[in-house]
Amino acid sequence: MPTPHLITIPSPAAATGPAHDFDFLMGPWHIRNTRLVRRLAGCNDWEVFDATGCARPLPGGIGNCDDFTPLAWNAGFVGTSLRIYSPATQRWSIYWLDNATGGLDATGCLLPPVVGGFADGVGRFEGEELFEGRPVRVRFEWTGMHTSTPRWQQAFSDDAGATWEVNWVMEFTRPLRAP
Repeated sequence: MPTPHLITIPSPAAATGPAHDFDFLMGPWHIRNTRLVRRLAGCNDWEVFDATGCARPLPGGIGNCDDFTPLAWNAGFVGTSLRIYSPATQRWSIYWLDNATGGLDATGCLLPPVVGGFADGVGRFEGEELFEGRPVRVRFEWTGMHTSTPRWQQAFSDDAGATWEVNWVMEFTRPLRAP
């Protein structure tokens, strides 16, 4: 009988198509974070910290989720990304949930997702968000998906997408295994 804690990492050749765009992310990761200390404030100060994460598929191929646990930053903070794939639109919706906000609005509903997909080696997902009480555009970008070091970055725009400020970068590497 298989152990329920084991995660099967799909082989890149095993499945194709947009529903499998995030297969590269399945399994455990070490995550080096570089995060702007203050966003949309002309700040040039960055903090760097490490985290762990593990991505796993959702039942029935409807998407995937991951956990995010900083090792020494913002004690007790944890988060998760919930990625849902729509076969009808062939687009992904990505929701961010954490134990600080719950990822919920004042009515208890999930905050709006970023939505998009992959093209020409880049995953791009955009949406609207409230930041410090004002509306902003938010963009997630994935690059290096077919390498051993995928990269995610987040950017905000407070001018309807005319300019973007990158405010968080995550560089992923597989954790070293014990001998």
